[in-house]
Order: sequence, then structure tokens, then C-alpha cells
Amino acid sequence: MAAPVIELLDVGKRYGAAEALSSVTLSVQQGEFAALVGGSGSGKTTLLKTINRLVAPDAGRVRVEGEDAAAIAPHLLRRRIGYVFQEVGLFPHLTVAENIAVTPRLLGWDRARIESRVAELLDLVALPGDMARRTPDALSGGQRQRVGVARALAAEPAILLMDEPFGALDPLTRDALGADVRALHDRLGLATVMVTHDMAEAVLLADRIVVLKDGRIAADGAPADLLAHATDPDVRALLEAPKRQAERLAARLAP
Repeated sequence: MAAPVIELLDVGKRYGAAEALSSVTLSVQQGEFAALVGGSGSGKTTLLKTINRLVAPDAGRVRVEGEDAAAIAPHLLRRRIGYVFQEVGLFPHLTVAENIAVTPRLLGWDRARIESRVAELLDLVALPGDMARRTPDALSGGQRQRVGVARALAAEPAILLMDEPFGALDPLTRDALGADVRALHDRLGLATVMVTHDMAEAVLLADRIVVLKDGRIAADGAPADLLAHATDPDVRALLEAPKRQAERLAARLAP
């Protein structure tokens, strides 16, 4: 088996007296889509951010594409990793094309290559080419998030990290964008790690669900396998949430 693209080895992180992560060991292969789920304060976002060094672990090691992440300058590491978050964070004074081109410009790509990549990415995220000239304030929330995904993929990373990427969107937009991101993951063969509070979203999009509880991994596996074999009551309650919601919805809609 090939070496993992992302590897965390006994990673720990504390914020004062609070232990956010405790001896977490996790690996993600190329082509894998993993969802990090768990209650508030379980360590999901902290774990995600240790991968691109937005959070520096206090213990353990993080390896990215076979290299020790601590040995790579943070800004250089982040240029190799796509990152999408709920607030999007597009630069308001730049056009859509300029926002997407930020990392390629920092990497020294020539103008023709950047223009070609911007056009390719707009097509990949299902946005019309003429949107390249608009500024973020002229876009809907869903369009801005699609630009955020395009920007994250601009420098052709092998890794895509997503922190509650669809949380601020309306249900229809969220569903459509989630399906499109999953299709992009498959098409590009990415290693994708997504933090979400929505268990239904995790089950629908991810190959693998990693459940965190009190800074530790409480369960890790394919959704169906976890549901069939999980014994921890908190893990089972989390995994069964979509089924309970579907049952309540069916009861409300029954004639």
C-alpha cells in the first residue's frame, strides 16, 4: 500500500488546562474522503488545522505527502494544501479570477497558465466563465463558496481540507454544492478531510467517518460498518441521527 498522504502520529494539543487533542493517530490515503464529526469541543477543527499548521501540535508528528510538516515553512506548506472554510474569505477588492489566482501568482505561474487554470476551475465548479470579472459582492452565497473551492484547488493540490464548508448555505444550495465537491474529489483523486456537524452530510459525502470525543478518536470507519458495530452510546447516537430525523420527517408528512 502507498504511504498515506496525511499522517498524524500521537498528536496532542492543549489550550491552557483544556486538552483539545490527546494522542490522536490518523492517516488518510490519496483518493479517500474522510469526514470528522463529533460534538462541539470534540477536537474536530483543531485536528484539521494541525494538518496545514494553522494549529501547531504540542506533541506528536504530522506528515504531509511523506514529509514532516514541522520541517516545512507554514506558508509553503499551505500553498500545497487546499483549504475551504465556512466564511469563504474572498478578497472583496479582487475579482473572482484574481481571487482564484492568488496562490498560483505566489508560486510564480505565468499569466497564460493562470488564465487557463482560472477558466478550467470555473468550469469545474459549475460557474460561467464571464463570472471571472465580477467581484465577490456581486455573487450569491453559494457562488462565493464555489469560488472558494476553486481558489483552494487552484495550485493543483493533492489535499483538500474543508471546515464546515456548507454550513452557511440554504439547504438546496448546500446539497448541490456538496454533491459537486464530492464529484470533484473523485475526478481529481484528492485526499479530502471535511469537518461537519451534519451527520447526514457526512454519510452522504464521505467514504469514511472519524468520530471524535473529548479530543480522542472514538470510532473510525465506513458509515455502514460504524453503524453496524459501534458500541459507544454517544457514537451510536451520532450515527443514528440521520435515521431518527428521517423517521420524524416521515411521521410529520404522513397523511
